[in-house]
Amino acid sequence: MRNKLLDIAEKSSLRETPLNFAVGDTIEVHTRILEGSKERIQVFTGVVLAKRGFGMSEMFTVRRIVAGEGVERTWPTNSPKISHIEIVRHARVHRAKLFYLRERTGKATRLRERKAKAWEIDPNAKKK
Repeated sequence: MRNKLLDIAEKSSLRETPLNFAVGDTIEVHTRILEGSKERIQVFTGVVLAKRGFGMSEMFTVRRIVAGEGVERTWPTNSPKISHIEIVRHARVHRAKLFYLRERTGKATRLRERKAKAWEIDPNAKKK
């Protein structure tokens, strides 16, 4: 059980709409980048390797391959730097963390496709 005072303090910083994606999904993270006085959006596309934490300390890790090298980034889920996240495809996985993908290259990194559930597409839909 968490401290009620912490929950009240954190509530103002939490996202209004939760990010609905799972480990194994390929997502596009649209991040706000400040360059001087200008702001631009940079897109990072990759596979979600892990989700961890709860509340304000919730984080997720995304991995992609750039020029033959693996690049991983970790973001706080409730970060104001994330403008939005788009889900490119869903994958069927049997693990909570996909760190085994770090050692694999080429076709060995493919994940099996899965159909999205109704509540993942529309958060207002009822869960069965």
